[in-house]
Amino acid sequence: MKSKPESPNLSRRDWMCSAVLMSVAPQAARAAQRPLLPAGVVLFQGDSITDAHRDRERTAANDSAGMGRGYPLLIASHLLGSRARDGLRVYNRGISGNKVPDLDARWQADTLNLRPDLLSILVGVNDIWHKLGGSYNGTVESYEKGFAALLARTHKAMPYTRIVVCEPFVLRCGAVTDAWFPEFDLRRAAAKRVAQAAAADWVPFQSMFDEGLKHAEPAFWAADGVHPTLAGHALMAKTWLDVVKP
Repeated sequence: MKSKPESPNLSRRDWMCSAVLMSVAPQAARAAQRPLLPAGVVLFQGDSITDAHRDRERTAANDSAGMGRGYPLLIASHLLGSRARDGLRVYNRGISGNKVPDLDARWQADTLNLRPDLLSILVGVNDIWHKLGGSYNGTVESYEKGFAALLARTHKAMPYTRIVVCEPFVLRCGAVTDAWFPEFDLRRAAAKRVAQAAAADWVPFQSMFDEGLKHAEPAFWAADGVHPTLAGHALMAKTWLDVVKP
């Protein structure tokens, strides 16, 4: 007897990601693992986890108030302190509540116009959270297709930009209930496929927090299951730096 074929939905999603990114794959591969050169621009994009209560009126590079209170501030502090002579410029453009379509709507102004040499993106939790709340109807498939198109658009405009895709994550406490699963895991898998198709760096935040649960309760890392505590942001920054090695 022949084995059961793979899910047609999964195969179709894989095909869409490959098709969207095929034309930019060579440039993406060249950009992957590219070291951050002096005078380079680093940009963090995403939702409230990246926003982290930043002052959105403070838009200049390397402004601590404009960097927020989370992992981008910790990473920027490390980069600027350890490479003081390099003239790095670090920006945070995360906006609370954003989903993939929201990023797409502001991508030109908040990403492409800044011409980042290294672009870090964390997005996905609102794409399911807002759906569970009834204010959004996006599917796993639309999340994957939209995310892939966003990276393709980026590579087309900036073929030598190094892209870092951060894994969406949740911890089972606070707002995160069984209703989030298994769809949230499917969205995490979709984000990883998008990163792989784009030859982007992949920062495994979910597995990082899963390992952290061996040492502390979920609320220690993210009190509401979504937004990291100080400890959670510190762990994210360390993991990001260990993976990206900018």
